[in-house]
Amino acid sequence: MAITAAAVKELRDKTGVGMMECKSALSEADGNVEKAIEILRKKGVAKAAKKVGRATKEGLVFSYIHAGGKLGALVEIACETDFVAKTEQFQEMGHNIAMHVAAAGPDVVNREQVSTESLEKESEIFKVQALNEGKPEAIVEKIVTGRLEKYYKEVVLMEQSFVKDPEKTIKDLLNETIASLGENMSVVRFQRFAVGETLASAE
Repeated sequence: MAITAAAVKELRDKTGVGMMECKSALSEADGNVEKAIEILRKKGVAKAAKKVGRATKEGLVFSYIHAGGKLGALVEIACETDFVAKTEQFQEMGHNIAMHVAAAGPDVVNREQVSTESLEKESEIFKVQALNEGKPEAIVEKIVTGRLEKYYKEVVLMEQSFVKDPEKTIKDLLNETIASLGENMSVVRFQRFAVGETLASAE
């Protein structure tokens, strides 16, 4: 049967597992989300969601400097123990996220950090665009909502497609590491530096 994007999103939200694995589990479960959760748990990849909420008081600051020294980023990533912070997998993930920040230039870590002012400004722009395109007023709000989702994917680090593997988001990358290492983790903040550009930061 055809697997809907809504079902994939629901499973992903419930398990913290990447899109491709969610789609595969749903196909195996004939579209049944609860069965798909069981399949993912049996495979050991649905662990990430259970870790959310646990205290993250350890971690590291990662840096990435692009060749030539004109572009770079610092990223603070938290975890539960110093032991995990020292693992090769945690450090590889941290360096990958720092590199991604330098390359993709996100504005904030999570969508909750996008300011109300920015959302109102973008919403108004999208509304005017839709009306100028001749869209019926009855569906303009739906169009605005859809374009805001796309906007989040452009400016929110967790929702951006990972530059080294566009099939997964940064959230997927983080959740895969959480599931693998068995600890809660979070991107605390980042700072991107580019010679000649205004600083973009997420506090």
